[in-house]
Amino acid sequence: MAELRINDRLCTAEKGETLYQCVSRHFGERKIPTLCHDPALEAFGACRLCLVEVSRDGGNSYALKAACHTPADPGLQVRTGSKRLQRIRKGILELFLSNYPESQLRAGPGERPTPFQSLLEEYGVQSSPYPRNDEPGLAAQAHPYLGFDPGQCIHCYRCIRACDEIQGQFVLAMLDRGQNSHIGIGQHQNFQEAGCVSCGRCVQTCPTNALHDRYRAKTLIEDRSVQTTCTYCGVGCNLEVKVKDGKIAAISGLESAAVNEGHTCLKGRYAFAYVHHPERLRTPLIRRDGTLQPATWDEALDYIADRLTTITKTHGKDAIAGISSARCTNEENYLMQKFMRVVIGNNNIDGCARVCHSPTAYGMLQTYGTGAATNSIAEIAQTDCLLVFGANPTEAHPVTGARIKQAALNGATLIVVDPRKSELARYAACHLQPRPGSNVALLNMLCRYLIELDHVDESFVKQRTEGFARFKEQLLKQDMEELERITGVPRNEARKAADIYGKSERAMAFHGLGITEHYQGSKAITMLAGMIMMTGNIGRPGTGMNPLRGQNNVQGAVDMGVQPDMGAGYLDYRKAQNQALFQQTYGRQVPTTSGLKIPQMFEAARKGRLKALWIMGEDILQTDPNSCEVKYSLSCLDFLVVQELFMTETCEVADVVLPASSHFEKSGTFTNGERRVQRVNAAIAPLPGTKPDGQVICEIMRRMGYPQPDYDPEELLQEIAQVVPFFAGVRWNNLSGNGKQWPVNPNGEDTQILHQEGFKLNDGKGRFIHHAFEETPELYLQSEEYPYILTTSRRLEHYNCGSMTRRTANVELLDHDILLINPKDAQREGIADGQQVELISAHGSTHLHAEISDELKPGILFTTFHFPEIAINHLTSSVSDQETMTPEYKVIAVQLRGC
Repeated sequence: MAELRINDRLCTAEKGETLYQCVSRHFGERKIPTLCHDPALEAFGACRLCLVEVSRDGGNSYALKAACHTPADPGLQVRTGSKRLQRIRKGILELFLSNYPESQLRAGPGERPTPFQSLLEEYGVQSSPYPRNDEPGLAAQAHPYLGFDPGQCIHCYRCIRACDEIQGQFVLAMLDRGQNSHIGIGQHQNFQEAGCVSCGRCVQTCPTNALHDRYRAKTLIEDRSVQTTCTYCGVGCNLEVKVKDGKIAAISGLESAAVNEGHTCLKGRYAFAYVHHPERLRTPLIRRDGTLQPATWDEALDYIADRLTTITKTHGKDAIAGISSARCTNEENYLMQKFMRVVIGNNNIDGCARVCHSPTAYGMLQTYGTGAATNSIAEIAQTDCLLVFGANPTEAHPVTGARIKQAALNGATLIVVDPRKSELARYAACHLQPRPGSNVALLNMLCRYLIELDHVDESFVKQRTEGFARFKEQLLKQDMEELERITGVPRNEARKAADIYGKSERAMAFHGLGITEHYQGSKAITMLAGMIMMTGNIGRPGTGMNPLRGQNNVQGAVDMGVQPDMGAGYLDYRKAQNQALFQQTYGRQVPTTSGLKIPQMFEAARKGRLKALWIMGEDILQTDPNSCEVKYSLSCLDFLVVQELFMTETCEVADVVLPASSHFEKSGTFTNGERRVQRVNAAIAPLPGTKPDGQVICEIMRRMGYPQPDYDPEELLQEIAQVVPFFAGVRWNNLSGNGKQWPVNPNGEDTQILHQEGFKLNDGKGRFIHHAFEETPELYLQSEEYPYILTTSRRLEHYNCGSMTRRTANVELLDHDILLINPKDAQREGIADGQQVELISAHGSTHLHAEISDELKPGILFTTFHFPEIAINHLTSSVSDQETMTPEYKVIAVQLRGC
């Protein structure tokens, strides 16, 4: 701690602080004016408004220094508000006004002033003595969300730096020189053509209204603002929701949030209009005489309770199942599993983690003893090497993807494993493109090379693991030539990747659905976990194994017990001590017979054993594989209940449809991909006619004889803390701000890094488990009839089946799914760019428009699944992971025809 004197007051400066940071900490941020400064950006010193007077020798000679990048050295004497400084700052503002429109000197009616307008008022500047010049830049071309007015640009460079330093898109630039200099957006002032991803970070940082959005997020005078957590991907960005006249009017990224530091993707910032969309469900519907007809809430809930009670009495308690939702809060998921276990009396409860990250939980449990991310996203800045395996985070997890990209731009070595040349692959030192389905073979290659290159951390392996000798023995038996043939990855490239990863002091691995949604998904996870462990890259900052969770609360839903083989908190309900805990908390016993996974539910329905299914917030007819079989399975049920925001395909076949409240209309918690439990705070009242999912469950539980109070997340968190060991210290009132990363001790202390001392297995040791490659049954079909492999993923603009984003202006950015096809395959099949094609598998067919692309190797096709009219899951098979029954979405044998 250095000591210096600021405005005749003795102050301390922390290591590395600038004068601006030091003064702001002691006197408040408004003590020194700025226009070019943003705490999220590197110090720049362009506007010079932050000039302060500094004396180093204690005398009367004071030099002018830019506070934003001058170190707060010991012994300095600093003045921040002298008459000299006031005069200089006023002159700088007058210079800015020489190019600024007079009509924008003050905020408009109903608007709050921009930072620039506030400074003009504070310093009494309303005109400029300098010759007037018009800003030479051009306005931006039309964009669904963003706008650019060059007249209000003051050349502070904040937008350019935000795009470069935070998002890493390099869309904006200062063109020309002197008085002709101006901001340019690509070659044609077109955001989309320039590669803009519509994240809005440039708008949020702009101190004027030069850059603005359609919702006036910077200048809107809201009735109130509410901090909440985004409901899209598993990053868990914190949002500031601005409410006007009872509706959501605008959203900004929360600057103080550890997760996103003010950044968001376009979905989190702009795709909220669905909340007020006229197609929102507003009344319960009951199927009468073959059609869904409006009903009151009491009618619908009484009907559900009566039907479920009758089915239980007639066919037994095992004839009912529930599917919960990662789009719902922890508390709602906890209630759903509690309802199934203590009211219905079975363990037939599952959720969408089954179709995405169940192999992650299973594989990591086998190897480490826990199935969650080991490290924190903030540690990306501390690592030397980033391995991104089977994930495309710049599109599917954009804020984390931007952090990974920035790390690569700043010197971290990046390895990407993806059949497609993703955006991150452009920044990678090594990009491996394995044939879809061959991950286990590739991991055998990488682990074998780590041994050959002497990159095994022998001390770590000896002290903290078991089973390595057998693991190594199996690796050394592998035929590298055969593995090269299977994967399509040249051995020298695999060797290079292993060398980069193995010799890095701190290597951090991220993986996604490109490794889990496979026939050998769980086995690939155990192999990846072993590779991380054999190099000692776990239990330290900037290392570890970090799954990128697909939906916002996948981690939390499973933590809460939404799985058929373990209760809340991953407790084995067969053990006596856990049974006693459940009995004490619930007042009833929890069943001990394993429940049905989602694919088993469908099979049981087809065989007549499952009679009723309650689905909360999942459109399984759009998202689950082999859609035709799913639809037939649902038709075999006697009773289907669906809670939803919109009339989805699954709603269309339901017996009862219940209108749910969105996450903006209810409170609770989400747990993001780094185990961070964060509050979800209701911003607006529930849409008339809707109810929070948790409240619906409570009312059904009471109707069926269980005394469950109304939905109250604060009360439910206290109950959860009694059951879930790693939630022991989680309380509603200690989650303000940045939440807590579990495990949370009873004293409220949380955990950023797992496995620093030991693993959760025998004697605290990690377990090596080797798996050899096995071909997926799907490719037994691959022949002359089905010569191509289709693999699927997301696009940035939409979210899974897109029921929310398709009801926003995002459709103006992307309004259809496309099929990527390698130029050689297109030439072979006689397919032109943009041509409609037919895709055919052994299970179904669909039509898309082709886009010829070198992002894929010959023989591999790629598409997304956002638009229901494409029905891509008509093509997917019932092949699933051998351990967890997670569907193999990433490998589909197809044929291709031009139309």
